[in-house]
Amino acid sequence: MKKRKRVGFMLLMSCLMVALAACGTAEKGSTDAKPRSSLEAIKKEKTIVFGVKNDTRLFGLKNPSTGDIEGFDIDIAKAIAKEMLGEKAKVEFKEVTSKTRIPLLQKGDIHAIVATMTITDERKKEVNFSDVYFEAGQSLLVKKGSDIQSIDDIKKGTKVLAVKGSTSAQNIREKAPAASVLEFENYQEAFTALKSNQGQVLTTDNAILFGMADEDSSYEVVGGTFTDEPYGIAVKKGDQELTEAMNKALKALKENGEYDNIYKKWINES
Repeated sequence: MKKRKRVGFMLLMSCLMVALAACGTAEKGSTDAKPRSSLEAIKKEKTIVFGVKNDTRLFGLKNPSTGDIEGFDIDIAKAIAKEMLGEKAKVEFKEVTSKTRIPLLQKGDIHAIVATMTITDERKKEVNFSDVYFEAGQSLLVKKGSDIQSIDDIKKGTKVLAVKGSTSAQNIREKAPAASVLEFENYQEAFTALKSNQGQVLTTDNAILFGMADEDSSYEVVGGTFTDEPYGIAVKKGDQELTEAMNKALKALKENGEYDNIYKKWINES
């Protein structure tokens, strides 16, 4: 009788140990589980939310008559969504600035950033970048007739206008350390400041400056480019699945000619 009780007790203890071990494994598994890619939710909803600029002519600019955002970045985002999700793809746009785009991505308010965002080693610490989708370079915008025609003409006392959170503001301090750099929230504010003589020159990527010169012919882009500013699409850090999906879509657009069509529609390099 005692022997039977002892065997029963041992069996009970064994069952408890197995159950506890199973619970421990389940808890460990839930802790170590890899975060799910946002691609799963995107495919389920057939919707991608892109962070885009609303103030950047030729790339992302809100049309006051229609309320729509138009430009190279916008058309690229739409084409990528269609390539990834098919004809029924839905695209939503959320306004970002150079300062707010990474925080909004990290909070989950947007799935990806397509907003004239230069790929840098520093930014790679915070986000995943796609392959390069646009090759840009930093240049200068001045009023026609200005004595400033290149980076070498920016001396002590020159007031240079730039945008907060942009690589352009960092670069100009390195290339022209004697100049005074005034930073604004967005490109439209910076261009307005240039037109009201708050500075002698505005600096950012040449592609953006071409848009400003297109808007007001009394200004011109000068000095060629003095940096390389490759644009990439940014997604959450570590989301390799979505990064690869973006790269696959970009490759398809370049191979089927759609990328070239969008480029010719918006970019005038003359």
